[in-house]
Parts: sequence; C-alpha cells; structure tokens
Amino acid sequence: MIPADNILFLLLMAAGSSLLARLLKGRIPLPLIQIVLGILAALVGVTIGLRPDLFMLVFLPPLLFADAFRMPLREFHELRGTIFFLAFGLVVFSTIFCGYAIHWLIPSLDLPCCFALAAALSPTDTVAVSSLLAGRRVPERMIHVLSGEALFNDASGLVCFRFATAAALTGEFSYRQAFDDFLLVAFGGMAIGGAIAYGAARLNRILLRRGFDDPPLQITLMILLPFVTYIVSERVHCSGILASVAACMVIKMMGMIEETNTATRLQATTVWGMVNYIFNALIFLLLGLQLPALLRGGMTMAHEREVSLLQLVGLVGAVYLIMTLLRFVGIWLSILRRWAMARWSATPFVWPDFLSSLLLTFAGVRGAVTLAAVLSLPAAGSEMGAFPYRDLLITIAAGVIVVSLVGAGVLMPLFVRFLPRSGMDRHATEEMMARQSLLRTALAILAEEKSRPHETGSGTPHEQDLKRDVLDRLEQIYENRLYQIDETTQTSLMNRQLSRRRERLELATRFLLLKAQRQTLHRLFVERGINDQTEWELQQELDFEEQLLRARVQRLPRDI
Repeated sequence: MIPADNILFLLLMAAGSSLLARLLKGRIPLPLIQIVLGILAALVGVTIGLRPDLFMLVFLPPLLFADAFRMPLREFHELRGTIFFLAFGLVVFSTIFCGYAIHWLIPSLDLPCCFALAAALSPTDTVAVSSLLAGRRVPERMIHVLSGEALFNDASGLVCFRFATAAALTGEFSYRQAFDDFLLVAFGGMAIGGAIAYGAARLNRILLRRGFDDPPLQITLMILLPFVTYIVSERVHCSGILASVAACMVIKMMGMIEETNTATRLQATTVWGMVNYIFNALIFLLLGLQLPALLRGGMTMAHEREVSLLQLVGLVGAVYLIMTLLRFVGIWLSILRRWAMARWSATPFVWPDFLSSLLLTFAGVRGAVTLAAVLSLPAAGSEMGAFPYRDLLITIAAGVIVVSLVGAGVLMPLFVRFLPRSGMDRHATEEMMARQSLLRTALAILAEEKSRPHETGSGTPHEQDLKRDVLDRLEQIYENRLYQIDETTQTSLMNRQLSRRRERLELATRFLLLKAQRQTLHRLFVERGINDQTEWELQQELDFEEQLLRARVQRLPRDI
C-alpha cells in the first residue's frame, strides 16, 4: 500500500496542478501538467511505485462506472455499432497487425511478445481522452463515440494481452480457444455486472420503501457497487471492467438514481465529482512518477544491448506511427461499414469530414492502463519466471504513452479549432425544448387551478383571494421564463427581449440582495448574536439559492 504521507503528497500535487492549469488559462491540458509534476517529483527523489493489480482494482471500477453514467443511453444505442466495432474489432485488428509489424521491426522478439505489446497498446485511455477534451467544443457524436469506445476497449485490450502473455510464457496458442475464451470473459463479465446491478437495484427499492433513504447510506452503497462487480467478476476469471460498465448501464435503465430523494442526488453529484477529480489526478501523477525510472531502465537496457539512444527513440516513434496508422485505417473501416449499412437499409448517410477522422485518430491516447498492463508482466524471480524482453516492452510502452499524450495535447486543440460547428448543439436544443414543455405544464396546472370553481367551505373569501393572488404571481413568473426561451411564432421578438432583460435585471438584484444578506449574517456571528452552527445552516440556504441563480444566468443569451 502507498504510505499515508505519499497519499497526502499526491493530493497536494493534484491541488497544485489545478492551480497551474488555472494560471495557464487552459493553454496546456491538465493531464500533461500532472504528468510533468510527477516527472519533476520523481527527479528530485520522490519514489512511489505503481502496483498493477492495485491500480486496476482501486482506480478503474469507479472511474469507468462514472464515465458510463455520463454516457447517454439513447446515443449509446444509436452508436452501438460504431462503438463496439472500435472497442472490440479495432483492438483485435491493431493487436494482430501491430504485432506482426513489431516482429518485422525487431525479428529477435518472439511473435507472442510482440502481440502482448500490441495488445497493451491497443486500448485508449478513457481518463486521458475525457480530460483532454474537457471544456472544448467538440461535436457531441464524436464525444459519445470516444467515450463509448474507451469504456469497452480497456477490457478487450487486456483480454488480448492476457492471451498473448500466456502464449509467450507457455509457448502454446490456439486462435479458436482464444476466441472462445474471449467471448466467455467478455459476455461473462457483462452478465455478472448486470445481474449484481439488478439485484442491487431491487434491494435498494426495498430499502427505500422501508425508510432507509438517508443520503450517506445510499451514496456509500453506490460507490461500493463498481468495486463489488469488479471483484466478483475477476474472481470467476471474467472481465471486471465490463462488469463495472454493465452494472452502471443496468442501474441507469432501472432508474435507481431517480428513485432516491433530492438530497441524495445532490450530494451524490458532489461526491462523484470529487472522486472523479481526485482519481483522475492521481492516475496522471502516478504515471509521471513512473516515467523517469522506466526511461532510465530503458537506456540501461539499450546500453547493455549496444543499442544507441537514437535507435531506441526511433523504435518508439515507429511503433507509435504504426498504431496511429492502424487506428486511422480502423476508423475509416468503421465509416465504410456505416455507409454499407446505410446503402443496404436505404437510409441517408453523411460522410464525415477528413479533419474529424484525424481528431478521432489522435484521440486514441495511451495512458495508465497500458502502463499497468506491461508492468504486470512477470519479472525475474517470480513464480512464473521472467517474461522475455520485459524491460524492452516496458520501455517501448512508456515511450509510446509519452508520445501519444504529447501529440494529442498539441494536435487535438488545433483540430478542434477548425472543426465545423454543425452538430454541436443537439443537447442544448433538446434542453431548451424540455424546459419549454416543463414551463407549459406548470402554466397549464396554474390555469386549471384558477379556473376551478370555489368549493363550498373551502375557506374564507380572504383565503380565496390570497390563493388567487399566489396563483397570479406564479403564473407571471412562469410566463416570463417561457417568453425568454420560446422561439415559436406565438411569442414576438420584442416580448422575448423584454423578458430576458427583466430576467437579467432580476438576477442582478437578487445577487445584490444575497451579498447583503451574507454580510448581515457574518455581522450577526461576529457580534455573537448567533453561533457558528446557525451561521452555517443559513449560509447553506443562501448557497443553494445562489447556485440556482447562477444556473439561470448561464442559460441567458449573451446578446442582450
């Protein structure tokens, strides 16, 4: 286990990396900053090892679970063919052809060892991809394809890596046996994850019916779910990664999150956001901490084998170019598959532009999953015996990771800048339509309440007048909000602009009132009129109100 002081040091570096990213105004992607900080820490003597089995257990399940939760089910269903082709077909394609290419480059390296290296390099890193694209205007379809691919290709690449490693150590390999085992591992993992998630959702409904709906319990059970599915699946020699992803998909389809109370959903969003942030940062910091030692080992190995540093760099560059070229070919094979399916079903098909295919190609970043895979190769003195050319494979993998991260960090922002803007606002359009439907529903209920005849004995005339006044005020508020976003011909442009100006003025005034209330609250605490607990409780109410106001500010157009 990592000592406590090392964990605190990593958390300190994670906070420092965010500060640097803010100072640099996003000009350098946060993952690259964290890797550089890890490298600098290693160069000054900080030594924190990376245990592959611990990495796979601690980091991958919750991060993949969170990424799967952010994957829209509708878009996943629409893009399932492309996602599965890239996640499974492209991984197998890259493993085979890159393995033969590496064997051609290094004839002395046994073919199973080449396949093991190619399999470790085949999966993209979901953490690196999402971090590099964060905050950039990328077409939603492309983001969904990359996210969906990264969810599944970790599993397919590690399964291929497992088979290639076994073949290199035993000298025995059967394509038919490997294919059968691949299907068993993949579908077994998804079945186990789905079954555990289904049972957890049913159990959660029972707990909710009996009143066990407190947020700490619900959030704790949700965090434990990906770890349980991963451990159970791995114990029966199936894919724990696919089990975690399948568990999240089942949870979403069964509506387990929607069944919890409001406080649970709000707190869960904050907790998962922190887990995602901290674990992402730790992954890249640990990756940077390993690189200097790995590169020194590679240089020592090259010196012992009388290989120049230039030749080693050339070998890393050649392997990276091969993987990039194979990914580019695989992406266009996926596009041709979609075109053929569209021709067969007589549906319209739009060819993607060349720049989008280049962005998808260079978005295939290798990261900590690749490093953890090659570091798991048996070393000298282990029970299984030393893996052939282990140091060379680790050196090449580490070099490809660095080149792919730097290349993506430099090229992807350039590609994104020149991408066409079409197809980027589907989510915003749907959100606007949904908001209009919600507001119209509220207005219909208010109109129904106003038109309902007064029941005998339903209250005094004063109470009835008070109710009508409340209904009139609510109706005015909802109509004003609807006028701001209603783009139909029923609402004139002048009414929309007037409603938006009124909304902006109202929000500015309410922010001013909040500021004055905070100052008064602090003054009461300083003068000992209230204690710190009362201040904290009232401060939370003001925070929630301000959060809602800021959400409304972000929805306002900037042209008024």
